[in-house]
Amino acid sequence: MNVELAIRARGLSKHFGDLRAVDHLDLDVPKASIYGFLGPNGSGKSTTIRMLCGLLTPTEGSADVLGIEVLKRSSELKPKIGYMTQKFSLFGDLTVTENLKFIAEIYSFPKSETASRIDELLEKYDLIDQRIQFAGTLSGGQKQRLALACAVLHKPQLLLLDEPTSAVDPQSRRDFWANLFRLAEGGTTILVSTHYMDEAERCHRLAILDHGVKVADGSPEDLQASTGMTIVEVLADDPYGAQTVIHDLPFVASVTQLGIRLRVLIPESVDDALGLVDRALKNRNVTATTHIAHATLEDVFVAVTLKPAKQAA
Repeated sequence: MNVELAIRARGLSKHFGDLRAVDHLDLDVPKASIYGFLGPNGSGKSTTIRMLCGLLTPTEGSADVLGIEVLKRSSELKPKIGYMTQKFSLFGDLTVTENLKFIAEIYSFPKSETASRIDELLEKYDLIDQRIQFAGTLSGGQKQRLALACAVLHKPQLLLLDEPTSAVDPQSRRDFWANLFRLAEGGTTILVSTHYMDEAERCHRLAILDHGVKVADGSPEDLQASTGMTIVEVLADDPYGAQTVIHDLPFVASVTQLGIRLRVLIPESVDDALGLVDRALKNRNVTATTHIAHATLEDVFVAVTLKPAKQAA
């Protein structure tokens, strides 16, 4: 089945001197979907987004966005996209309404439709009571909603979001994602970068970036089903002692403590992973129960970003 793409990039790279911020990235983003970039700070997420919207020129490679070749026709692309950064890019000394009017002028939105469009956005993003309030005095969640309203005012086909929830509370994050799903259902394609695992799980598809390289790509469900790891969960009276024992086992790729539980990643090539962990703990007189667990997205992230030597151990 052929899937219509909003973004197609091949070999996309960006070098800053000796630093390879993005290294030969291939990307296929289906239309009307939410596609996530998951990775820590410095993994190349922001650099990629800036190349895709024409703000940065790639060192190598090509990108086709909404049927437009970015390198040659970026000026044609800009009216078709919305861009929102983690700092929200609002004018603090303008009111909520004035911010929206300013964005309307920047995008040459029809003057006859501006007032009704602003009223629509104020209602949709719960900002009616703040319409004459200065943006600089808004709460974090209100600033986020205003920034989103500004990004979509001109009805873009593609919305690029660079860690848009890093400065807001959990409830605001949930509300924000509800708005994103409504936009996607309406036909907007959304590319969102994040370092939150729970947000990545909400995406229809996602790529995991590590030091500028794409190390995994797929739906959250597919990625969780193909970690290449057996996940052993350990519940111990002395989790630190259990972790010390497990960490020293040569076949263990990773062990992480979550409260009184441990998540242990062992390559699938190792036979009887559960029995090996269980016996190692008993041999060191550590009381614990063990069982095989389903992979989480955090397990996937750990598995695909392991150093090769450790992963092959």
